[in-house]
Amino acid sequence: MAIDYRFKVRWGDTDPAMIVFFPNFYRWMDEATHEFFEAIGYPTLELMETEQVGVPLLESKCQFRTPLRFDDEVVVKTEVADLQNRIFKLSHRFYRGETFIAEGYTLRAWTSFAGETPKAVPIPDSIREKLAAHLEGVESI
Repeated sequence: MAIDYRFKVRWGDTDPAMIVFFPNFYRWMDEATHEFFEAIGYPTLELMETEQVGVPLLESKCQFRTPLRFDDEVVVKTEVADLQNRIFKLSHRFYRGETFIAEGYTLRAWTSFAGETPKAVPIPDSIREKLAAHLEGVESI
């Protein structure tokens, strides 16, 4: 089950031809990740302040199908593509209305910032359950 992140393309997101400059897709995937965690009940700021946990980026990729332009209304649909002990992958699919624009992923590590050096740690069971409920291809009951 996907979590939707909606936004409108702004003038500063585009090049002189009013087409979105590609690095913005990576920024939006990051924003969609934070919106995803807030939607499942674990806002990023709260995780950092109360648990000293973050989800730093390990890898990211995006494939572009058709351009976005200034003033387009966009939906990024985010789902869990893979869930391991300490690492998870989120898929992000971009749409303008029914038009499929791009797809990408972000690979992240569940990381404790409690010590001197950040360290990947196991994802707690309570959060793992919430992530598993959003695995690609899993329909809610």
